[in-house]
Amino acid sequence: MELFTANESPEKLGIGKANILIQPNHKAYGQLNKHAYFSQSYADLHARPFPVSNVPLRVSQVCFLHQEGDSQAVELAHLHELCHRYSVNPPLANASCFYQKMGEYEIRWERHTEFSSYTFLIHDSGLKPFDCPPVALVPIDWLEGISGELIAAVHIDALSEGSVTLERDHLRQYFEGQRLMGSELHNGEAIILSALRLHEDNFNRILLVNTSLNECQSGRVLRALLEIEAYRNMTLLAFPLAQQVSIKVSKMESQLAMLLKKQKDIKSSNDEQKQLAELSAMAANIAEIIASSRYRFDAGSAYYEMVRSRLAELEEKDINELQTFSAFIDRRLSPAYRTVLAAKRRLDDLSSRVDRASDFLRTRIDMAIEAQNQALLTSMDKRAQMQFNLQQTVEGLSVIIMTYYVLALCKYLLDASSSLGYTFNREVALTLLMPIVLISVWMFSRRIKNAVQKIAP
Repeated sequence: MELFTANESPEKLGIGKANILIQPNHKAYGQLNKHAYFSQSYADLHARPFPVSNVPLRVSQVCFLHQEGDSQAVELAHLHELCHRYSVNPPLANASCFYQKMGEYEIRWERHTEFSSYTFLIHDSGLKPFDCPPVALVPIDWLEGISGELIAAVHIDALSEGSVTLERDHLRQYFEGQRLMGSELHNGEAIILSALRLHEDNFNRILLVNTSLNECQSGRVLRALLEIEAYRNMTLLAFPLAQQVSIKVSKMESQLAMLLKKQKDIKSSNDEQKQLAELSAMAANIAEIIASSRYRFDAGSAYYEMVRSRLAELEEKDINELQTFSAFIDRRLSPAYRTVLAAKRRLDDLSSRVDRASDFLRTRIDMAIEAQNQALLTSMDKRAQMQFNLQQTVEGLSVIIMTYYVLALCKYLLDASSSLGYTFNREVALTLLMPIVLISVWMFSRRIKNAVQKIAP
């Protein structure tokens, strides 16, 4: 589109130069200094997309719990082997997900923190629901070579509304006659049915009847159902551990009660030290249990919240008086989850009580030690006072002794003076000298004592 005619300039039309349309230079402002994770933060939003699915669709998913040594490289190498069999492009190095067409079926591999999921899809229907699941087409030797331990397995058949009879007794034949549960989704746009039990092939089965979902909505429902199956089983991994921890905590609570009861009868420091050693050993045992169970308890809580979130996405409504997935799973899963929370809470409470008991006992020991130190200081003070008194006595005796020796020397001098012809009374002279010498010696000793006190710290 032309902005101006050939004879009309912007100035003639009254348009300033600032209002002239300028083509943006994307290369200029698109090269700003970026954070290292700038692009990755946007790419992560679209990682592991849900499958865009049209009905009919058959799905099989197996989830394997990671064991020690089940690294990402091992799984990628195993996927490379399958790709080589079908002559397709293998996954990239360090990939955490992989989607590829393998002959008649499609594989979707996703590696999570604790498990990896392998989903197999066929975009058609069998002769009847669950008649020929996609996993049956995967080479059995390759399936058996997957690293880890199987934690979840489910078949999902997605059919159109007119391709199956929605009559309860008729539908039960697809679930080996077991009691069904089901619901309507998204205001009647789809129906899900399942027994939520393992069947003869050790897989759960879910039938999805699509009435008016588009391919994107159907893919999101399919993803939610697969995640509910995986996260539900991952949540329950914490339950047996919680039961074991509860038994240990009950025993240690009784042991702590006995130790606290014995504190009333403690009479000697040896008993205090012995009980403190028992409390320290119990605290170390509790710390070991916390270290070995806390991750599983926290992971179980996270998985439980994800199950609830995926169930909320389904927007279930009752149908034909059947129990909904949400009601059934919540009724079974919530008690296990509360058991995990109770075990975690009891363990933390026991740890706090042991710490308080240890602090109380340490306080008693510290007070006893302080009393002993006070008595020792009092005794040392008495001894110091005795030594001071003795020192003063010795100082007095020293002054007298030194005076005696000085007077003895003076006597020799007086005797020598008599022999030279000087006549005076020697006894009177010594008597007059005695106080002078005594005072002089005493002052001299005091001066030395004061000098030593100034030097001493």
